[in-house]
Amino acid sequence: MKKLLKGRKLILGSSSPRRAELLSNIDLPFEKRVKSIEEIFPDEMNPYHVPEYLSKLKAEPLLATLKHDEILITSDCVVLMDNQILGKPKSKTEAIVTIQKYSNRSHEVITGVCLTSKDKQVTFSETATVHMLYISQEEAEYYANTGNPMDKAGAYGIQEWIGFSKIHKIEGTFATIMGLPIHRVYQELLVF
Repeated sequence: MKKLLKGRKLILGSSSPRRAELLSNIDLPFEKRVKSIEEIFPDEMNPYHVPEYLSKLKAEPLLATLKHDEILITSDCVVLMDNQILGKPKSKTEAIVTIQKYSNRSHEVITGVCLTSKDKQVTFSETATVHMLYISQEEAEYYANTGNPMDKAGAYGIQEWIGFSKIHKIEGTFATIMGLPIHRVYQELLVF
């Protein structure tokens, strides 16, 4: 697979172990390089544009570190329900409330990606629709008590208990919901 990169090196601009795992699964070597940013976007921005905007924003502080043979991958994910972005919960109580909103409903997960080199930048996004089963108060509390929802957009991870026990159908890819639409990343790298 190294041939695909044509002598270039991949840089993952994320500290997310989930994104690193997904990128590892397509057998492309990479290194992590991260600089924190405030994930702020204009209030009036269409929520479907937010992930690409934030993925591009995450690339900005790393531009100066890029060498001519490097491709930077940055990504951001939002969970959208009733045209409202459900962010990372600030408390266990907020996590429980968010988790219960999913009960017997569907929502969208939009993941934006930015590929950046010294002379080129491409952004794209993928959307997946997630259909959830009924979630009781007790189940929402159980999941919130694991602590897992606290660092995740929309207060859940598809690769955790709630994903395996409460998601009954997805339209789109598992990887998009997990935070990096790896099939699309691969296709874009072929032509980058």
